[in-house]
Amino acid sequence: MPNSGAPRPDVPRHAPARPSLVLASLITVAAVANLNLSVANVALPAIGKAFDSSQTTLNLVAVGYSLGLAASVLYLGAVGDRHGRKLLLLLGVALSLPACLLAAYAPNDTVLVAARILGGLSAGMAYPTTLALITALWAGPPRTKAIALWSALGGGISLLGPVVAGALLERFFWGSVFLVTLPLAVVALAMALLFVPAHANESAEPVDNLGGVLSVLLIAGLVLAINFAAVPGEGALVTGLAVIAVAAGAAFFLRQRRAPNPLYDLHIAARRTFWVAACAGIIVYGAMMGSAFVSQQYLQNVLEYDPVEAGAAILPLVVMTVLVAPRSAKLVESRGARTTLLTGYAFLFLAFAWMLLFWGEDSSYWQIGSAYVFIGLGAGFAGTPASHALTGSVPVRRAGMASGTADLQRDLGGAVMQSVMGVLLTAGYASAFNAAIAASPESEDVSDQVQSELTKSFASAAETAQQHPRYADQIVEAARQSFLHGDDWAYTVGLAAIALGALLVFAMFPHRDAERDLLRHYSDEDSASAATAGPR
Repeated sequence: MPNSGAPRPDVPRHAPARPSLVLASLITVAAVANLNLSVANVALPAIGKAFDSSQTTLNLVAVGYSLGLAASVLYLGAVGDRHGRKLLLLLGVALSLPACLLAAYAPNDTVLVAARILGGLSAGMAYPTTLALITALWAGPPRTKAIALWSALGGGISLLGPVVAGALLERFFWGSVFLVTLPLAVVALAMALLFVPAHANESAEPVDNLGGVLSVLLIAGLVLAINFAAVPGEGALVTGLAVIAVAAGAAFFLRQRRAPNPLYDLHIAARRTFWVAACAGIIVYGAMMGSAFVSQQYLQNVLEYDPVEAGAAILPLVVMTVLVAPRSAKLVESRGARTTLLTGYAFLFLAFAWMLLFWGEDSSYWQIGSAYVFIGLGAGFAGTPASHALTGSVPVRRAGMASGTADLQRDLGGAVMQSVMGVLLTAGYASAFNAAIAASPESEDVSDQVQSELTKSFASAAETAQQHPRYADQIVEAARQSFLHGDDWAYTVGLAAIALGALLVFAMFPHRDAERDLLRHYSDEDSASAATAGPR
């Protein structure tokens, strides 16, 4: 295997020219995508009231952005690898502007869901490209530090979204939350145009378009099937979506084995430092996003926080994530990704156990804030090693595959976990409210239509309570108790997923020295392959 002092065709310099400006530009672009992802949660109760939306529709509003991003991220990552990462980044940021405007002024919740999916597609162009460029432009410890800053600051800025959104909801209409990123998007567009290099170790291989289409069908079918699973009378739709997902998944796997230029190189994906890190990251980010989705509704519906208070409640998570991520990078270098990942998992497990035990109808803020501290610690420790292991396991010409998988950690994890937790919240809420109605002495006076409105969502129950003032207190109290029943279901599944993820990392991810040996072996193997293929 070639290992001479000559420059390897597949390895970037340790840092690009003007590294601070380049990294600041990439972090700003990532912040636009992340902010758009996070602003919807705090507005869900207001959206539910504005459109009398069902809990399933609110789930889709929350998950639509993740759905658009997760479904497109692999395909668009490959397009960027081939046709230019900077071009794709600029197109994505530009497309986010009309997507935000459509969401803000949507005439109904169906259009709002569509706008959220469009916004996710725009992020699918821009967001994976930021990590792909970091991988292509930095190497060695500087790359680890760049990823840590990208993860911490991009994620930290996004987590300020609920705070800003809450402040806007206090003064303006619900759609104002989707306008918050417009000024930042304009700045990001200008910075990317001025400072991001036009080309960096891009591939000359053609894009596997068929594989890209199959990946979109696989992820979209899976996420939508989960979301509609709890909707009465939609069994045929759920079955059809599940069939599409399974068929597309099987076809995608066969295509990637046979294609001369696979969208997703299964040989690389089989590397232990790659697939274990990918699965671990999906669970970490899924748990974090799922908990934010449920908890923002809990704070407003059950504890009656106003939007500003609910958005500000998450600040301990932001602070801990930003503070811990740089230390996570140092821990990865000194102790390895396995130890760092398991540290993050321990804090996430503690967070979900805390929410199950201490979040109730009369919880004080110290009980709320403590859980967010634990989630921030968990995400801060686990985010960097998950991304680091992925990017270190692939050749630079395949940076789009690594960045696409890193984004799938967040977006597929977020889409699936939000969907699963949302379905359980919906089912648990409806089950508990139906039981409360059945146990009520006035149950015979409750019509089927009223019962349907009461069990549709918390917002719908609150609206029904206003229409029946004699029973308003009973209805609102039953809705609170039913919501708590549903969120216990959701948090229990989150806790189980975190336990399984920790077990996977503990059993399958290599210790520090073995990890370094594997990454060195992969690098030599990829350099030999690149040298054999000749200059690109």
